Amino acid sequence: GTLLNVSVSDHDRSDSLLLSWDEPEGGAKGYLLALSSLESSTLLQNGSAGPNATSFWFHGLTPGTRYEIEVTATLACMDTTSQTITAQTSPSAVLNLSLSSGGSSASLRAAWAHGHGRRDGYRLALWHSDSQTLVRNVSLLPSTSTFLFDGLLAGSEYALKVSTLAGTSQASTSIHQWTAPSIPTQLRLSPGSSTSLVASWAGAAGAAWLHLELRNLLTQKVSTTLSARRGLTSYTFQHLHPGTQYWLGLSATAGSHTVVGPNATAWTYPLSPGNVTLSSAEEQNSLQARWSIPGGQRDFYLVTLREGEASIPARNISVGGDNDHVTFHGLSPGQQYSVRVVAVAGPHRASAHSTAAWTEPRAPSDVSLSSQGSPHSLLASWEEAMGEGYLLVLSLAEHPVKNSSLLRGVTSFTYEGLHPGTLYTFEVSTVAGPYTSSPRCISNWTYPLPPEQLTLSSGGHSTSLQASWRAASSGSTGYTGTLWETKSQVQVRNVTVGNDRTNVTLENLVPGRQYRLEMAAVAGPYRSPARSATDWTYPLAPAGVTLTNTRRPMGLLAFWDKAAGDVDQFHLQLYSKSHAAQRNVSVGPNTHNFTFLGLSPGTQYFLKVTVLAGPYRSSSHFATEWTYPLSLANVSVQPGRKPQELHVSWVESGGGRDHLVQLSVAESLSIIRNVSVPRGVTQLDLEGLVPGSRYRVEIISQAGPHRISSQTAIGYTVPLPPRSLSASPISTAWALAVHWETAPGHRDGYLLSVLEEGSSAASRNLEAGKDSTNVTVPQLEPGTCYLVGIWAVAGPYRSLPENITSCTVPAAPTNLSLTNAGSSSELYASWNKPPGRRDHYHITLYSLSTQSRIQVQTLSADALNCTWAHLEAGSKFAVQVTAVKGSLEASSVNITQWTYPLAPVNLTLGSPTASALVVSWAVVGRGAEGFVVDVSDAASGAPVGHTVLGGDARSHILRSLSPGTRYSVAVRAAAGPFHASTPNLTHCTRKCDALLA
Repeated sequence: GTLLNVSVSDHDRSDSLLLSWDEPEGGAKGYLLALSSLESSTLLQNGSAGPNATSFWFHGLTPGTRYEIEVTATLACMDTTSQTITAQTSPSAVLNLSLSSGGSSASLRAAWAHGHGRRDGYRLALWHSDSQTLVRNVSLLPSTSTFLFDGLLAGSEYALKVSTLAGTSQASTSIHQWTAPSIPTQLRLSPGSSTSLVASWAGAAGAAWLHLELRNLLTQKVSTTLSARRGLTSYTFQHLHPGTQYWLGLSATAGSHTVVGPNATAWTYPLSPGNVTLSSAEEQNSLQARWSIPGGQRDFYLVTLREGEASIPARNISVGGDNDHVTFHGLSPGQQYSVRVVAVAGPHRASAHSTAAWTEPRAPSDVSLSSQGSPHSLLASWEEAMGEGYLLVLSLAEHPVKNSSLLRGVTSFTYEGLHPGTLYTFEVSTVAGPYTSSPRCISNWTYPLPPEQLTLSSGGHSTSLQASWRAASSGSTGYTGTLWETKSQVQVRNVTVGNDRTNVTLENLVPGRQYRLEMAAVAGPYRSPARSATDWTYPLAPAGVTLTNTRRPMGLLAFWDKAAGDVDQFHLQLYSKSHAAQRNVSVGPNTHNFTFLGLSPGTQYFLKVTVLAGPYRSSSHFATEWTYPLSLANVSVQPGRKPQELHVSWVESGGGRDHLVQLSVAESLSIIRNVSVPRGVTQLDLEGLVPGSRYRVEIISQAGPHRISSQTAIGYTVPLPPRSLSASPISTAWALAVHWETAPGHRDGYLLSVLEEGSSAASRNLEAGKDSTNVTVPQLEPGTCYLVGIWAVAGPYRSLPENITSCTVPAAPTNLSLTNAGSSSELYASWNKPPGRRDHYHITLYSLSTQSRIQVQTLSADALNCTWAHLEAGSKFAVQVTAVKGSLEASSVNITQWTYPLAPVNLTLGSPTASALVVSWAVVGRGAEGFVVDVSDAASGAPVGHTVLGGDARSHILRSLSPGTRYSVAVRAAAGPFHASTPNLTHCTRKCDALLA
């Protein structure tokens, strides 16, 4: 082998392969080439090349196909050398590749026709052209001819490269395409100023280019066109006409795709009119508005006339966009006006205001000048007139006294500090801007002053009053007055005096009556406001005052006689020397008696009756009387600190001098003790009484000549507790026998309480008669300890308790069993749990074989079984289970059982004679209750003998046997029902003794 170093290439031709090799050392005479299908090994082409050739072309091959090529070189001396190589033709690129959006803004569909030849598959790579980023890289089966790319960006250019794969070779084809653009949304066109519009939109990222066209709708000419790249979301159009409507259209372009978007209209702001003025017109109550026309366009002018300082709209007039003035007629006189001129263009407005202007005012109407009874002031008033304000002038005898200016809205003015009884003239004019109306005039007088410091006094007299006053300072020509009875409003008399008098006395009046005097000063046509004064004549004192006792209801009754004259009311003052508080009562003038209720019982009271008339009063002499005492309330009789004492307490109801406490035995009603206690004491301890007895207590209260008893109260002394309390269990029943000894004194009975220790259950209560000294408490829990308490009871009271603790006898275990599970040294005892409680169990095992107690176990109260180990084999035992509660016990019946015996050992046989066998054995331990010797014919197995022996036997002679015969012998140990046997042992009896001899 000479190596040819064969290589192959296609030189970018999919239907040809170029084979190259190295000339072998020493040269070659020629070359043979064979090309076969790699899959079928079929020879497809062969060829030859000259001795100097180092390459060879195979044409007409199938693209993308694998071939096997063998090159054979003919060497000198007819030798050959060959080399085989595999190669694959390059695949054909796809045909008719297309990439289309189908109008979609988010997807592109690729389609192609398969190229000639074979392929392993396709690889599709989609690139975003602007960002040069790989969007998708997809591998497809060789049979695939379409693929949909979705989730793409709207209005974007994409480049697709489709590679046909065959082995390690590939053939690629590329194409570019745009996705359809998305339509921008939310197009808005709004004015930025009078010469600009601002356009804005959303969703502009889905188009490569945006085309905007702005058109003047007034002239229908295109004002501006604009093309903007992707991402622009707003644009401001400048240098537009003010007050003009424009139309904006928008379209989106991406590649060859164009989509018409939304459109919008908007107006630019109009310009405001200039130099707006408002001035008087030739006609009365008319004003003319003027302005200069601004540049640009507008639809019309809206002229608003505003009235007053609040600028309330009064008139609205629309005029054409070319007008520059308007006149308002029939306006209110004396009113302030202003004008607002608005240029209107579509929805937009631009306004300008004028300064204020006035119409000429009118004088006020309904002018009045009133003194309102005041000597130093006059009130001027008038009806409201339209204008800016008022000019006021007040004159005295044609000489101005005061000038005033008032703002509009004021319709009255008060002049202060004027002279009483003087004639004044008032003038008022309306002012509106630069205008003043003609004045309105009116005159009036001030009032004179009334008399001062008018007083009316009785001076302590019952039938006369004296009036006095101080003269008025000016304007008085005299005084006039009227005397009235205040209560009845009856006129008593008129009084008229000159201006030199300052007092007058009024005679022959009624005692205790109130009078009112009214006095006024007179000057010119006016009478001053009246001054008044009131007073009472002095009343007469009452007579015949008495005070009597009323028992039901508790109180005092007062009487008196009325004196002559008037009385406003009677005042009754009731008091006691023992109480700081006093009772004051006022009653009407027609009342001549009164009952005082709610007084303190058992108290001496004093009464004084005073008659009142106005501020004056007259009092009677004193009357006195006692109230009845009250029976004591809440009388309580409780046991004292000792069983021989009673504690008596009560609540004082008031009054009284002292109390008498009476004690009696309730059953006999005889008074056994009287105790006097002073007032203020509310409790008493009675000593030396019989314990457990019932007593009656009554308390008598005294006040002055009066006595009264309380309700009777019943009480008990506490009984003494029983003595020597004991409680013992009754062995035949689950019960306790309670015993005690009677204590001194009385009682109604006994109360016993039985409480199970350690239990949350309620105690069990029993009652016993007063003469009882014992009681049996039945139906208790076995083996349970109880706390027994006993009280002596008298009425609602108990003695101190006596307590003792005792336990009931426990219940004996039942269903005791003693079993043997086949053991020679163990026994198993079990029993049922008895009712009630116990501290523990004692389990005693007795050996009946030795007549001794061999084991005792103590088990817990919940134990139900016990195992005995290491017992003597073949022995009889008895067991007893005892429930223990303290020192009390209850035992079960005795149960017996055997342990299994041990089989005998060392079994031997001998034949002392021809008809006998001697059987001997040994035992382990004690042995057994007895032994059984079983003999059978060894040959036939037929039983021959069965012998029962005592427990002391250790051997036995079997007699009457057949000479020269083999016997089988076994010895069984017996213990009760249980047996344990030795293995069978055989032996022959001797032959006949004679023959042997």
